[in-house]
Amino acid sequence: MAAVLASRPHPEQGFRSCLGILRLGRRHGEARLEAACARALAVGALSYRSVDSILRAGLERAPMPEPPPVRATRTHANVRGPAAYE
Repeated sequence: MAAVLASRPHPEQGFRSCLGILRLGRRHGEARLEAACARALAVGALSYRSVDSILRAGLERAPMPEPPPVRATRTHANVRGPAAYE
């Protein structure tokens, strides 16, 4: 819930989404809702519609997606890095 509230410009804009997500627990069960919310956080889908879609499709039972590989950064005197382009 904190991620939903933090994703909005004003936390008050996320209250309705949070209430809707909590209501999904009545229909689908708390365990499924927790798994769906964990999956939504992993993919960055922070909305009621996304969590509802995950539950309807049964994706909370599927294995979690692999995180993207972390690119190794190189340190070298000739490499300026991303700060040079800001």
